[in-house]
Amino acid sequence: MLELEFMQRAFLAAILVGVTAPTVGTFLLQRRLALIGDGMGHVALAGVAAGVLTSTSPVWTALVAAVAGAVLVELLRRRGGGDMALAVLFYGGIAGGVVLISMSASGTPANLNSYLFGSVTTTTPADLWIFAVLSVVVLAVVAFFGTHLFAVSDDEEYAQASGINVLGYNLLLAILTAVTVVVSMRVIGLLLISALMIIPNAVAQQLVRGFRATMATAMLVGLVSGVSGVALSYYVNSPSGGTVVMVCIAALLVAVLLRFLFRLVRWHPVQRYHPHEHGPECGHEAVEHDGHLDYLHDGKRHAAHGAHYDEH
Repeated sequence: MLELEFMQRAFLAAILVGVTAPTVGTFLLQRRLALIGDGMGHVALAGVAAGVLTSTSPVWTALVAAVAGAVLVELLRRRGGGDMALAVLFYGGIAGGVVLISMSASGTPANLNSYLFGSVTTTTPADLWIFAVLSVVVLAVVAFFGTHLFAVSDDEEYAQASGINVLGYNLLLAILTAVTVVVSMRVIGLLLISALMIIPNAVAQQLVRGFRATMATAMLVGLVSGVSGVALSYYVNSPSGGTVVMVCIAALLVAVLLRFLFRLVRWHPVQRYHPHEHGPECGHEAVEHDGHLDYLHDGKRHAAHGAHYDEH
């Protein structure tokens, strides 16, 4: 598998996508815009079709269309038309892409499948270089402006009061989302890219706490899911995008199970033989806890439970 050049390119693209998409998705999830990537993907699809129709690079036309759509959506959202703008993007992008591709001399809607759902065989060396440059740009912007992006995503009003240019950073995040969609379209597909932005962050939220820890964990989950999904798609002959997303979903199920088991173990009190009987005159401080009294003794909280004491 690794001796095949197209698989080498596919793995490199999966690494770029797996790291970049969850990074941007962290901010989108914070802003409750988990589906904005879908809108950008639909607009990028129209750009791909325009590139096929005009015999130019679909990557560049998709990038131009996605960035223009991202800026338009953010400006409309500021005026209170966010939902309507997303609806126009969803349906207008798909419709425009199908119409434009059908107008090309050799194009049919079937030609868009590799862009819609991803394909490990379609990443060219030129595409890989473009994706690498765009990924580096996205990660560099996040590294330099991540604190302000988080402040704006977490609480726009507080960020505005703090003197942060809220509109400017919202536009920056929208553009980063558009660029990430284009970077991901060969491996993941335009219809599935939101999943790679969001699901690794959902996995991270089950396992860690804190913004930086969540982002780092999401990047790791995205990286592992991207590489393993591409490898699996090669062996089972399935679309790479769908396979990567299914791996992400499996990781989320495992994370939910682990969190449940951790809580079960952590919350279960330790039962120990305790010869000392606690009560109002025992001399140990009493602390109310979940409708009963715990007594502080030897650095632990002890609560009577039948014939024994539970240690918390």
